[in-house]
Amino acid sequence: MHYQFKLYFMVFKANYSALFKKFAALAVLLLGVGINSHLQAQVAGPTDSLKRDSLRAKGGKLKPADTLYKQYDVGDLFQAIFHPNKKPDSLKKRSGITIIPNVASNPSIGSQIGIKAVAGVRLGSDPKTIMSVAATSASITTKNIIYFYLNHNIFTPGNKWNFQGSLVAAKTVTPDFGLGIGQASGQTEADLALSNPGRKAYVLNSLYFNFREKAYKEVAENLFVGAGVSFDIRKSIEDRRSTTSLTPYNIYNQRYGFNGDSYNANGLLFNVQYTTRDNQNRAYKGIYADAGFRTNQTWMGSTKNAMQFTTDFRKYFSLSRRNPEHVIAFWNWGSYLVSGALPYLELPGTAKDPGFRSGRGYTVGYFKGTQYNYSEVEYRFPITRNKFISGVTFFHMQTANDEQGTKLFEQWQPGGGGGLRVLFNKATRTNLCLDYAFGKYGARGFFLGLNEAF
Repeated sequence: MHYQFKLYFMVFKANYSALFKKFAALAVLLLGVGINSHLQAQVAGPTDSLKRDSLRAKGGKLKPADTLYKQYDVGDLFQAIFHPNKKPDSLKKRSGITIIPNVASNPSIGSQIGIKAVAGVRLGSDPKTIMSVAATSASITTKNIIYFYLNHNIFTPGNKWNFQGSLVAAKTVTPDFGLGIGQASGQTEADLALSNPGRKAYVLNSLYFNFREKAYKEVAENLFVGAGVSFDIRKSIEDRRSTTSLTPYNIYNQRYGFNGDSYNANGLLFNVQYTTRDNQNRAYKGIYADAGFRTNQTWMGSTKNAMQFTTDFRKYFSLSRRNPEHVIAFWNWGSYLVSGALPYLELPGTAKDPGFRSGRGYTVGYFKGTQYNYSEVEYRFPITRNKFISGVTFFHMQTANDEQGTKLFEQWQPGGGGGLRVLFNKATRTNLCLDYAFGKYGARGFFLGLNEAF
């Protein structure tokens, strides 16, 4: 298991000299060390949908407690440092772009430097149009690990069309802890090695490329029907550390007829989506639901045919009209193989959701199977009156089968933790999220990201 260590030092307004104040502001931008479970899990992708970017009270009027000028974000911090005597303009339109440096270091990846950003904008003048968002990140390490992605979720004016997509190119390292949920299964030595009940860590190096694009059409209010394509290509897969061929990856490939060096998982996507959420970055209320099929096809270049059914359900309850930031959020994500065979590294599992944010406390793919289900509940609450600092506590459970006797929902693995939030951009409700999470088998660590996990 490996983690990335990042620590973002927020510098508050000093009362000493102007030189110190400016130096402090630069420190906010340039300093950082943190912990994440995997390079791919650093920033959540904009796969969610939202409605209005402000919570409305009875009568359709904005509650005074939720007006932007009463909130305080990093832009206001810089304003106070560089222009302390300038009166804030409550009518000035705030930028929807948030950019932060990405610096990390750990024994697995070496030292890393990069940049990440998220952006949000509402297209057209129709106030009912859902906000469009995009996110990107690029990084490189001293061990020559390179990762780049670009995600988008665009709603045309009036929500007539919704385009969701991603582009990924990476030279990466993937942790592997076997198939299933940590339950010893099977009768032979190979069976035991595949289920890996002791959660022995393996590492797979590879080149990874992904292109995904879906187009949704609104067919009724808040209801969208869509279709698209996804190409997942992995090349030059190597296990550089194991001294035996009796590894979960090799055993799975032998049993399901996959080449251990490379594979393609290319297919068609068919989805139905329903959304009433008030904001995609940090919802106070509403529902998000998406269900669909993915069909990998050999005629599209896929190594094998396969069909998956995937569901994503999220519900948000605001606990206070006066302070709507008090929220109970619920999330359930599941993926189920209907027919065919999936490549080992494409099996659904921990942090294999579209945003790579599930299962905080564990690394990506820590638990996985052909059938997988994940549930999480999170309480979000403001800490400071101006909403600059807030906090969360969360608890989650995950279950998977192992194709050797352990069925879905038979065995569960828990995790949980808490964290702090720094309001980076109040116009889009963008938060810097710093969480400490833990699970079983000694799994634990800090996880850094932009925007909420769900």
